Amino acid sequence: MSDRQRISGVSPYEGKIGFCRAVRVGNHIFVSGTAPIDEDGRTACPGDAYGQAHRVIDIIEDAIRRAGGTLQDVVRTRIFISERANFGPVCRAHGERFGEIRPAATMVVAQLLEPEWLVEIEAEAVIEDNSS
Repeated sequence: MSDRQRISGVSPYEGKIGFCRAVRVGNHIFVSGTAPIDEDGRTACPGDAYGQAHRVIDIIEDAIRRAGGTLQDVVRTRIFISERANFGPVCRAHGERFGEIRPAATMVVAQLLEPEWLVEIEAEAVIEDNSS
């Protein structure tokens, strides 16, 4: 695919696993499962599902912006929470950031890669084609 644009992030796992934060192909942007990683590669907001969700969405927003889009272009999110108790705080953060955008969304309770991660989110965005 000659029009594939790769966007790197701060995850220490990108090189180990062989992925990048986001990939843009045409007018589609696919953002990998995004964990609450701070700029130093450590877990952001330990013990705070709400804060972690906002950090994750900040990372997603940055990746989408670097690929030429905005959060308003997001059409789908998949939210993974480490336990049912995190539902409320994570939903509140997601609603604050995506409430007007209202992408299709799925939430799953799952064991995440690192025990201190309370939430991980992936996203898909479609940028309007202005070439016509």
